[in-house]
Amino acid sequence: MNRSIPPFLVLGAITIGPALAQSTAQVDIREWTVPWPRSGPRDPAVAPDGRVWFVGQVGNYVARLDPVTGKFEQFAIDPGTYPHNVIVDRYGNGWYAGNKNGMIGRIDGKTGELKRYPMPDSSAKDPHTLVFDHRGDIWFTVQGGNFVGKLGTTSEKIELFKVATPGARPYGIVIDALNRPWFDLFGTHKIGLVELGAKAVREFSLPDSLTRPRRIAVTIGGAIWYGDYTRGRLGRLDPSTGAVTEWPLPGGKGSLPYAMASDDRDVIWLVETGMQPNRLVGFDSKTEQFLSVTEIPSGGGTVRYMVFDPKTKRIWFGTDNNTIGKAEVGAVIRPMP
Repeated sequence: MNRSIPPFLVLGAITIGPALAQSTAQVDIREWTVPWPRSGPRDPAVAPDGRVWFVGQVGNYVARLDPVTGKFEQFAIDPGTYPHNVIVDRYGNGWYAGNKNGMIGRIDGKTGELKRYPMPDSSAKDPHTLVFDHRGDIWFTVQGGNFVGKLGTTSEKIELFKVATPGARPYGIVIDALNRPWFDLFGTHKIGLVELGAKAVREFSLPDSLTRPRRIAVTIGGAIWYGDYTRGRLGRLDPSTGAVTEWPLPGGKGSLPYAMASDDRDVIWLVETGMQPNRLVGFDSKTEQFLSVTEIPSGGGTVRYMVFDPKTKRIWFGTDNNTIGKAEVGAVIRPMP
């Protein structure tokens, strides 16, 4: 497939996918109650040893869960950090976004020792969501500061790229097969890309000005997927043509899609947070059918982020109801075409 992007791209009208009947298939979900009450556990990441790291944004900690024993372990971090997100490298070290103290931190997974990487610009005060690229470097969004950044894990240098649209609010972020970072611009109806050669941010306007993409996913063929938080839709952007297709979510306009991930079968998973209990929804990007709708057992409150683990075929998530959960999405079977 030609994944090149035209030098000038004007997005036309949205194509609306057919209203397809959803399956009654259910996903097996299990949750663990976090032992630190009302601490805002969120944004889990699976380490090479199978333990699941997460942050307590309200509780100001980074922690990990051993899903075999159910044991929780907490790491002490700087007061006032209020970490937003954590990712784990191949050595088992945790990297977290200091959302309130303008830094990225690294925790040695064996000793708990901290290393700090402050933002080089004081206006980049709120690092948001981190993701590793294919070389092991870290790309991240800075929502209020209106930047996207890169931390070289070997060079230990941070580069910041300013988003041109004021108040664009860079939010969710993914890396495509060509090692390019794509991200939602939640404050507007746009998707962003850092052009690696030019080292500049490029913006793609989605056709409906009311669209607010919050989280993002990428499938194997290079399509970029987003959940439209304000309009209750799942959307797909073809980077090579600019074509946009959307599907109304089962929960309708008020579904408030938030947490989002793609699995290794190109199934898109997202959580409808406008529904109480929150609902995990699966959409097969190949057959363009909704596979399942499953309520979060704890209710969720709001599920803000989730990650797919290809080794176990599970999705991990945190909830505002103080749980860390796993969803056995690998057991969901596609319907026959």
